[in-house]
Amino acid sequence: MDFLSSLNATFFIVFLSAGAAAITFIAFALPLLARKEKQARYKEVIEKKRRALFEQAREQVNKPQVTKQDVSAAQSVASLYKLQRIAGSASDSARALMLRAGVRDPMAPLIYLISRIVLPVLFSGFAILVMVGGQKEFADGTKAMVTLGAAVIGFFLPYILMKNNADKRQQEIALAFPDSLDMMLICVQGGIGIEAAINRIADVIAGHSEALAEELGILCAELGMMSDRKAAFQGFASRVGSGPARSFATAMLQAEQYGTSVSKALRVLADETRAVRMATAEQKAASLPPKLTVPMILFFLPVLFVVILGPAFLKGFKTH
Repeated sequence: MDFLSSLNATFFIVFLSAGAAAITFIAFALPLLARKEKQARYKEVIEKKRRALFEQAREQVNKPQVTKQDVSAAQSVASLYKLQRIAGSASDSARALMLRAGVRDPMAPLIYLISRIVLPVLFSGFAILVMVGGQKEFADGTKAMVTLGAAVIGFFLPYILMKNNADKRQQEIALAFPDSLDMMLICVQGGIGIEAAINRIADVIAGHSEALAEELGILCAELGMMSDRKAAFQGFASRVGSGPARSFATAMLQAEQYGTSVSKALRVLADETRAVRMATAEQKAASLPPKLTVPMILFFLPVLFVVILGPAFLKGFKTH
């Protein structure tokens, strides 16, 4: 019996040790696997963008000459073009929001606009069914307010979700952008061109910020495939949508247009973005005390009063 009990204890200890070793290995391996997955997704996005640019350039090269029949055909669809122009502003704004949120599916703006039309109908219909099917009777004014509120929620819900994703993505890019500018500055000072530096930094930063790596990789692909470099930098600024990205695009365009030093521009931009990031962190730290006031009053102070005054009340009851 002593031998069996010692054997069971030994087996239990070995089993716990093996489990702890497996958990430790998984804890170390998961970040590496996640980093490889991020790099793979980043490379897939860049390859899709390069293929799309290549197909676009090939279509422009193979574009046929315009004839009189083409002109008459274009005139015959003028009404359709006018309708497209009417809906163009909404589609463009939706497309810009999709790009800032990292959604690059060509059908995403159409799905977004359709959801803003369909969801109010579904939400209001569901609210009406709940109120009609319930046992409690609701007044006509209450039914109208609830239906209208459900329709408003359904209309703004896609925008709120997409805007939230875009804001989170911009925050992620803003955190990693100063470090990427520093590494880009080192590459440029080492004699590497700006396109090669952007491509190299995109590969390095992919494990830390997938969003920034995707945007830098797309920028590098556009600089290599597009003839208009200004459009490539402006597209990067519009996709990212943050102030540092616009400053970077403007500085690179001015450096190419006026022949100024790229390394000096990158150094100034790195210092400015780092200062902005520090100011943002200080602002968040300064806003914590007002935000903690209400939770402290609601949750901490009652507990303190109970702990401090509770024994005194108990002694008072005992004496009486």
